[in-house]
Amino acid sequence: MKLKTKLLITFLILILAPIMFTSLAFFGISRYQMNAVKKLYGVENASYETLSNTPAMLSRITKDAYTGMQAKSESDPDAFEDTAYLDSVNLDLEARYSFLVVRKDQDYIYVGKDTDQDQEELLGSLPDYKMQESDQDVGIYIGGDLQALVKQLDFSFTDGEEGTAFIVTSVGSMIPEVESMVTDSVLVLVMILIFTSLILTAWIYKSIVTPIHHLQVATKKITDGNLDFEMPAGGDDEIGELCTDFEEMRRRLKESAEEKLESERQNKELISNISHDLKTPITAVKGYVEGIMDGVADTPEKQEKYIRTIYNKANDMERLINELTFYSKIDTNRIPYTFDRINVNAYFADCVEELSLELEEQNIELAYFNYVDEDVQVIADAEQIKRVINNIVSNSIKYIDKPKGYINIRVKDVGDFVQVEIEDNGKGIATKDLPLIFNRFYRTDASRNSSKGGSGIGLSIVKKIIEDHGGKVWATSKENTGTVMYFVLRKYQEVPAT
Repeated sequence: MKLKTKLLITFLILILAPIMFTSLAFFGISRYQMNAVKKLYGVENASYETLSNTPAMLSRITKDAYTGMQAKSESDPDAFEDTAYLDSVNLDLEARYSFLVVRKDQDYIYVGKDTDQDQEELLGSLPDYKMQESDQDVGIYIGGDLQALVKQLDFSFTDGEEGTAFIVTSVGSMIPEVESMVTDSVLVLVMILIFTSLILTAWIYKSIVTPIHHLQVATKKITDGNLDFEMPAGGDDEIGELCTDFEEMRRRLKESAEEKLESERQNKELISNISHDLKTPITAVKGYVEGIMDGVADTPEKQEKYIRTIYNKANDMERLINELTFYSKIDTNRIPYTFDRINVNAYFADCVEELSLELEEQNIELAYFNYVDEDVQVIADAEQIKRVINNIVSNSIKYIDKPKGYINIRVKDVGDFVQVEIEDNGKGIATKDLPLIFNRFYRTDASRNSSKGGSGIGLSIVKKIIEDHGGKVWATSKENTGTVMYFVLRKYQEVPAT
């Protein structure tokens, strides 16, 4: 969920949730209070309007008392001079926040409320005889400081005197049930607002603040150089995407740091290997030169042998230096390629002819098999492919341990590719080492026997060149039997113009 969607939902919840829940709470509270009013005061058909309208509500809760007094005035008007009867009526009215006043002619013969400072003002404000219809359950409102609702019942005593009974109800404040309804509604509204705020705060904190905190902690770790941690996954909003991108950045930084450390280790290893492999022929050259200078080589045959050995050792050093130079070009992706169309038959025939002279001197038999048509061509750099073949053959020569060695070169047509196979009968490669032989600096002879020394980058150069040609290289081997190196080059194919 996008961040703007979350903010929109938050806004809607802040607006709608309190309104909805407050409405439900108000409905429930008012229903409860209306039931309470009905039960306590005997008010039938109470509604929200009457419950919230104080004069209307108070008029209705005294209706029964008024009706009873009206019936009494018709059947026994002199009862309004009976204190016992009046006290009973007044007691019932007190439960309804009202009291009774009875007037005979112009004299007040009963006042159901204790005398207070407003009584004289109240009695002076009561309407005169026949000021309103006595057969209606209605009242008049007395304002000012009195704030009272007055119901008037006019009748005649048996002696002919005018009589008036008043039900006086204070409207200075609402009845407790109405007050309770308002108080409860406000309290529920406050609780709903607090609850909604807590939920929204927790939601926003979890979806926004928590990921930001994780980002802050992760940034501090990276600043301190610590990349060995995992950024917790965020949500599907913008901050979650930021966390995902941050984790990807951390992962790449870690890979880069590890690659840098590995490169430094490999460089140190390369220097160590080259130093070791250069030291061996240099020591041999010095020894043979000293032998010539000291007169140890006292015959032409010995001198020729010493000089040839010095020459071979110099060639070994040149080869190591060339590999080191070429490795630096690989490491910076600056291998100079000159791609051209090459006829497969002619090219590999020339390569085999050059190799046969070198292998003949080392008593290694070379066999060449070509299964490709005369006109097949590939797009390649002739010099670099020759380097590939020489590196593979040189590697084979180093590990041939049989009295009679052989190397077979086969060139095959495999559809859109030309496949080259170089097979030897050397000591082979262990299964555990086979996937690693194309790694830079990897050597199966950990002891670095000087007779089979090398920089350990020959096959990695092979892999780099072949992959830059759009091909691939792999090997199969069996210990004590031999190894077969394979690489493929894509054929040159003319595409007809449309």
